[in-house]
Amino acid sequence: MNHFLETWLPDPLLRRLVIAAIWIILIGGVMALLRQRIFSRIKDTENRYRFRKGVTFMGYIIILVIVLMTFQVKMSGLGLALGVAGAGIAFALQEVITSVAGWMAIVFGGFYQTGDRVQLGGIKGDVIDIGVLRTTLMEMGQWVDADQYNGRIVRIANSFVFKEPVFNYSADFPFIWDEIRVPIRYGSDYMETEKMLQRIADTYLKESAEVAKKTWASMVKKYMIEDAITKPMITLMANDNWVEFTLRYTVDFKRRRITKDTLMRALLQEVDASGGRIQMASTTIEITKFPGKGA
Repeated sequence: MNHFLETWLPDPLLRRLVIAAIWIILIGGVMALLRQRIFSRIKDTENRYRFRKGVTFMGYIIILVIVLMTFQVKMSGLGLALGVAGAGIAFALQEVITSVAGWMAIVFGGFYQTGDRVQLGGIKGDVIDIGVLRTTLMEMGQWVDADQYNGRIVRIANSFVFKEPVFNYSADFPFIWDEIRVPIRYGSDYMETEKMLQRIADTYLKESAEVAKKTWASMVKKYMIEDAITKPMITLMANDNWVEFTLRYTVDFKRRRITKDTLMRALLQEVDASGGRIQMASTTIEITKFPGKGA
């Protein structure tokens, strides 16, 4: 092949360009074949994503090595040229360089990984891709209440991890603490209300609390942190308008909204079935004195 190219392409630079192009086309074809033959057969979403990223990354590495081997040049004087150009390049591409460093910190430092739910600079969402320069999120919130996607895809420069805090909802402890507050009228049966909330917690939250307890135990071994209470807790507080019961519990970060919906439906059914012994409260205004006619 080399003899053929030397005959038809006597210019060494042009010949190297053709050889590099042929190799790039071949490697691209192999990558496309792998995606077509194997990628479609992988059913698991996470494994499919990792396979695609791995094939792409390896392809780029092989192409880079082949290009360097094809365009072999003498290294004398190259170091000086690179040193002179390095300062200008570093200044012009400082954001890019910081983003690459951020990518390395994310991958090797365990900031987050694909599938995690994070908050970066006020932007909350699930990580759907981690590139060399940017992290891609499926955004939550804004005009949509609770932990629901709003349909926007947000790309954030990886350099962000060096500038502001990174909030991860699902790293080592994929549970969050949530609570519902139940306002009860004065004169209701408070003991029955507490028993009602305990029945609801035992029915819908017991399994989640047990899993959270085991997960938290590994957190205690890994970090300098105290042993927290993961089982549901019921507390009471009285104010000017009502007696407020609070049910605090741990829940999977992906099931926060559906769990609260389930608890509130069960709560309303229990209140209706109490025969008036438990009454939900609302804001009330008490008029203590009417103004006189001349006022």
